[in-house]
Parts: sequence; C-alpha cells; structure tokens
Amino acid sequence: MKKKISMSSSRLGLRLAACLLNISEARRKHIVENIANAALGKNGQKRPEVSVLNIFSDQDYNRSVITIAASVDELGNSVLAACVEAFQSIDMQVQEGIHPCLGAVDLIPIYPLTDVGVEECGAVARSLAENLVLHIPGCSVFLFGEADLPEKRTLVQRRKQLGWFTKRDFSALEPDLGAAPARRCGLTGIGASPYVMNCNVTIDSQDLTLGKEIASAIRGSNVNGLKGVQAMAFPHEGKIEIACNVESFQDQEATETSDDSQYMAYSVLGDHFSYVSPHYIEARIKKLASDQGIGTIGRALIGFTPQECKNCAEYAIKKSIGEFWKIRGGIFM
Repeated sequence: MKKKISMSSSRLGLRLAACLLNISEARRKHIVENIANAALGKNGQKRPEVSVLNIFSDQDYNRSVITIAASVDELGNSVLAACVEAFQSIDMQVQEGIHPCLGAVDLIPIYPLTDVGVEECGAVARSLAENLVLHIPGCSVFLFGEADLPEKRTLVQRRKQLGWFTKRDFSALEPDLGAAPARRCGLTGIGASPYVMNCNVTIDSQDLTLGKEIASAIRGSNVNGLKGVQAMAFPHEGKIEIACNVESFQDQEATETSDDSQYMAYSVLGDHFSYVSPHYIEARIKKLASDQGIGTIGRALIGFTPQECKNCAEYAIKKSIGEFWKIRGGIFM
C-alpha cells in the first residue's frame, strides 16, 4: 500500500504555500544568501509567517534553489523581494554554468502545502508575474501550469517551446508578460502545480552518452519510465549526474502497488497525490548503471519531499524562525 500522509489540515490555522526559487548563481555565496534574506524583509522589518527553509547551491551548475515557505497571503511579496535582489545581483550576459537556464531568476514555481489549493497558488503566481514586470525593468516572464490560463501548459511543454533545454538565444523569445527579454535579466518562468521534488543521482562514470540513456530510461514520458519523473544527464564534478524533477500526480484511488516503497502518497484539501520515492529512483538508476558495469556514488535531495516541506514550514513559522535554513544547514557544493 502507498504510504499516505495528510497535508490537508494545519494545527496552526495557517494556509501555507512554498516557492522553490531557482536562481542562476551559486559561486558567490554571499549573493545567494542576500537573495534568501531579502525574502524575509529588510531594514529590520521582518515579514511575519515567512521562512527560508533551505538553500541548495551547486557550483558546477552555477544554480541555487532557495525554498521559501509562507502563508499564501505573504508568499508573493516575499518572493518578489527576493527576485528584486536577484535581478540586481545576477547578470545573464556573464553567467556561466553547466545547467540550462534562460533567466537570472530562472524559475519560480509555487506549490500548495497546507489548506491551499493549486488553483489559488496559480493566482499567486500570476499576480507575482505581473508585479515582477512592473518592478524590474527588462524582466520578461513565461507562465506555466495553473498560472498559464486557459491552456495550463506544463513546465516541460513551455521549456521545449522556448528552447530552454538546448540554447540561450533571447532574440527570438516571446514572453507572456513584459517586453522582449533583456540580455541581463533573460526570461523567467513563473507557475504553479502540485509539489515537484528535485532528486539527483550520480553515476561513477564520465560517459555522458550512457548518462543520457539512463535518464531516458527512467523518464516518465517513455515506455517503462517512472510516472511523473523528468530526467536529464549532466557532467558534474568529474562524473555524470542524473538530475530528476519528480512531479506529484493526482491519484484519487491510492491503489496498492507491487512495491511498497515505489510511491509515496499525500493529500491537500482532499485532493490525493502520489510521487515516486527518492529511494526507488536511486534504486532504478543503480540497476540501470549496474547493467552497464557502472556503480552509483550517491543521491542528493534538493530540499524536501512534499511532506518534509510542509512539516518544516509549519515548525519554522510557528517558532518564527525566518532563517530555518541556517538551523537545518544550507548545502553548498
């Protein structure tokens, strides 16, 4: 049976959502921390009901993911402040890194945590997009998921349309909001969906072709792939890393599976979701690599599972711990 945890009610009476803010900077640690702290407020005016839960920075990728959790009414302003700081500090004209990106602030996904629906997160994302183009000269935005009305195109669909996976050519890009992308700011994706977890597994090889074959084999869009998993392979610290986005998918029946550890299930506002567990992803990649005579080195969870994010958010906000990431320990690679 799938392990199931309820995220549909809060002991605190709070309605919580999270943003996994993806910025195109990791090598200047102080810049990343300034962006994170901007989400909490400046000049001694700290925002209530906001916490930075985690910072994950990868120097090879030159990319950081900052996990910001807040009441749904506070999240938009908090993320906006972080983005203003990021656009002041990051210049896409000189940015370098292995990971694909189109924007100084590359991705702003909003996810429901407690007593908030994904539709409301979409409204927060749309409002944030409108405010960003008003506050940041040269900021350009594309929308995805629940923010992309009426089509609700997925992030993968939008990225394919924009050439995110293959190039960084701003000249031909047409944003949904804002002017044509400026070379300094680039193009920012803003949207909302059920929680998407990031899980990376490193194989003990420098063979990028093999890594791409493994990534393709586990990709949910392929036959016998893992449902809800998107995967890419990148050179990383002298090895190959299989980088996975793990989507939560609606699963109202929560049926039994042949492997107890393959799926995790949770609910938000009565909607039931499942996702492939990080342990199962690692085991699947380990088996595929082993078939080629290759071992795996380790797994990195970029932030939290949906349940961990919700639990940490409730704890941090109840205790008024804005810089929760310092207590948990930011990860700088």
